[in-house]
Amino acid sequence: MSLLAVGTVAFDDIETPFGRAERVVGGAATFISITASYFLKDLKIVSVIGDDFPQEELQYMQSRGINLDGLQVRQGEKSFFWSGRYRNNMNDRDTLDTQLNVLATFDPVLPEHYRQARYLMLGNLTPAVQLRVLEQMQQRPRLIALDTMNFWMDTAMDELLEVLRRIDVLTINDEEARQLSGEHSLVKAARRIHAMGPRSLIIKKGEHGALLFHGEELFYAPAMPLVEVIDPTGAGDTFAGGFMGYLAGTDDLSFDNLKRAVIYGSAMASFCVERFSIERLKNLDQAAIKERVAQFARLVNFDVV
Repeated sequence: MSLLAVGTVAFDDIETPFGRAERVVGGAATFISITASYFLKDLKIVSVIGDDFPQEELQYMQSRGINLDGLQVRQGEKSFFWSGRYRNNMNDRDTLDTQLNVLATFDPVLPEHYRQARYLMLGNLTPAVQLRVLEQMQQRPRLIALDTMNFWMDTAMDELLEVLRRIDVLTINDEEARQLSGEHSLVKAARRIHAMGPRSLIIKKGEHGALLFHGEELFYAPAMPLVEVIDPTGAGDTFAGGFMGYLAGTDDLSFDNLKRAVIYGSAMASFCVERFSIERLKNLDQAAIKERVAQFARLVNFDVV
C-alpha cells in the first residue's frame, strides 16, 4: 500500500537540559516519512523547502524509498525554521523563534501519481492547506489521519471542522482534545469529537502514553520508561509515522490492528526522543524495533487469577 505524508520539512534549533542542537533537520513530514519507511516502501511526501536545505538529507530520504516529487524547492528562499527551549521537566517548552519563510505561501500541489494514495497522513499545517490536499485526491484514501493543534482551533475553527468531517483518525494531545470538545473528561471529549467526523481518536499524553478511542472501544498504550529523554521534538510526528506506516504496511484496519499500530507508533516515538533531531531514527534496524515492541508487550502483560 502507498502512504502520502503532508507536512513541513524544516530546520530546528533545540535546547534541552541535555544540550543544544543548532539548525538540525526537523519537520512533520520528515519525521513521519522516515519513520514510516521502516514499515513500507511506497512513500510520498508533499512539502516545501528553500534552496538552503542540505542535498545530503534529501538523498538520505530518497535512500529510504521516500518519493520527493511532491517536494517544492523554492530557489533563493529559506526553509521553515523553528527554535525552542525545553524546561527541566521536558514536557513544557518555550518557542524562541518561528520563521515561516517558504511556508508562508505554501500551496500544495500533488503530482498525478500521488492522487490515488491509499493512506494519507495530514501533518500539522493550516486547515486550508489540509483541505487543498483532500480536494486534489482522485479517490478517497482507505484511511485519512490528521494532526492539528490548539492554534488552529483559535484561529481557523470553521475550516478545521470542515476537515474533521472528512477524515478517519485524529491525533491530538489531551489539552487539545479538551479545547476542541469543550469537555474535561477525555471519554466525553472523545464522544464529542467522534460526532465531528473522525471514527477514531488518538489522544497523546506524552510520558503518560496514548489513548485510542474507536467507536465504543478503548485502548491504552503506556509510554516506555527510558533512562534518558534527550529531545522530545518530533515525537508526536514519529508516533504518527509509526502508526500510519504500520497500518499501510499491513493494510488491516481492524480494531486489533489499530491497537498494534498504536504500540508501533509508541515504540518509534520512544526511539526518537533518545537523540536530537532524526539522528536516532537514522540508526535503527528491524531487530531493534522488534525488541522495543516486545518491551511494550511485557510492560502490560499479566495473568488474571
